[in-house]
Amino acid sequence: MQSSFSRRGSWARWSAALLLSLAAALGAAAPRPNVVVVLCDDLRWDALSCAGHPHLKTPNIDRLAAEGVRFANAFCTTSLCSPSRASILSGLYAHAHGVLNNFTEFPAHLPSFPARLQAAGWRTAYIGKWHMGEDNDAPRPGFDYWISHKGQGKYYGTEFNVNGVRETPPGYYTKVVTDYALDFVLRQTPGHPFLLFLGHKAPHSFYVPEPKYSNVFAHVDIRYPDTAFQLDNKPEWVRQRLDTWHGIYGPLFEWRKQFPDRRPEAVKDFAAMTRAYWGTILSLDDSVGRLYEALKAVGQLDNTIFIFMGDNGLLNGEHGMVDKRTMHEASIRIPLIVRYPPLFPRPRVLEQLVLTVDVAPTILDLCGLPPLPNIHGRSFKSLARTGGGPWRSSFFYAYNYEKQFPYTPNVRGIRTTEWKYIHYPHGDGSPDRHLAELYHLRRDPEERHNLINDPAHAARVRELRRELERLMRLAGALPDRMPVDEGVKTELPEASIR
Repeated sequence: MQSSFSRRGSWARWSAALLLSLAAALGAAAPRPNVVVVLCDDLRWDALSCAGHPHLKTPNIDRLAAEGVRFANAFCTTSLCSPSRASILSGLYAHAHGVLNNFTEFPAHLPSFPARLQAAGWRTAYIGKWHMGEDNDAPRPGFDYWISHKGQGKYYGTEFNVNGVRETPPGYYTKVVTDYALDFVLRQTPGHPFLLFLGHKAPHSFYVPEPKYSNVFAHVDIRYPDTAFQLDNKPEWVRQRLDTWHGIYGPLFEWRKQFPDRRPEAVKDFAAMTRAYWGTILSLDDSVGRLYEALKAVGQLDNTIFIFMGDNGLLNGEHGMVDKRTMHEASIRIPLIVRYPPLFPRPRVLEQLVLTVDVAPTILDLCGLPPLPNIHGRSFKSLARTGGGPWRSSFFYAYNYEKQFPYTPNVRGIRTTEWKYIHYPHGDGSPDRHLAELYHLRRDPEERHNLINDPAHAARVRELRRELERLMRLAGALPDRMPVDEGVKTELPEASIR
């Protein structure tokens, strides 16, 4: 018979083995990931060499894409800085989060992914351009560490609120905020997860490249895009804005007050402006490279969800415009790259329609945290892992008329994988601004041919209008009852987006 000593010894050995197994299992478990979000301002989706730009070389951003997932069809749901940033934080459309213009504060009570990460133990930092609440640089809820400033900021000489202490560091904005970001990363405790949200000013106007990049593109011959002068089939407001307050505002961002302008001196100014825009992007690429190397140096690169994106696109001459706000492709399409080898080991370029409202639910999903309540976005974790599966085939877009920037009316529209329907309800009240636009994007990606008045597409218009109503109703952006007119040119009743 086995002695009690022997039994106790066997139990002790079994218990020790169990504890060692548990310890090994816990030790083998993946640590909670860090999150780094690099948000650029007014960065076009195609202004990267990995997206096919013929002149811009962005090797550090390209490296993220080569080691991660690049979404070739990523879009904002409102092409305007503050509303789009609020959608990224909250996973909500603008009518739900309430930030409808560039002068509105992000509601302090509104759930956001940084606040959710903070509550779950992540150390959270916001560094750079916040741009919600023009006159407020105070720390916002959800962040333990805060470095930001009022309004747009300047490429040189911006005063920052550094955790309650104001500083005006010398140097170029992109480099300054990157220095702050690296300091935050290098001071983190190993094994303790962190969120770094880095908001760049670049490449927002007025474009000022670093001196080392000011002449990089001097040899490139730059002309207006062909569509700058192809306005005959566009709504009346598009043609009118050339001679309205928009012209006084300065569509070439201080380079020239009249646009488009075929005179040689005007073409020269347009080229100079474009080269300056590109130059600011080269500094963004440097910033991404420095962050990449810092994360690698502290052994956290592959344990970090690294997201690079823009808040909205930018029209650079297309359809006679230099701005955003509208629903044309250059305005709504954004770059979006996600690198996270533990879950996305296979580099991919995905064509599915991904939105700014998807960012918050995806980050929380990747971090193993509960989703935010009642949001409009969805996690693309599974899509990025497998490259397929059920996903959206359409989304709606909404922009609300701003008195401060009256050259763009209200916009409501729908984009599918193949078609786009844009409607302008009410605008400033002028009846000639109620025209719509219809494009077959697969055949006409540059939106040259507005098919709205072609009888052959009347059924398509009715189908898209019904889908637009369905999507808006699903998002709570419509009244309970809204008649759908079967006509092609008639007006869709105004949505209840505040």
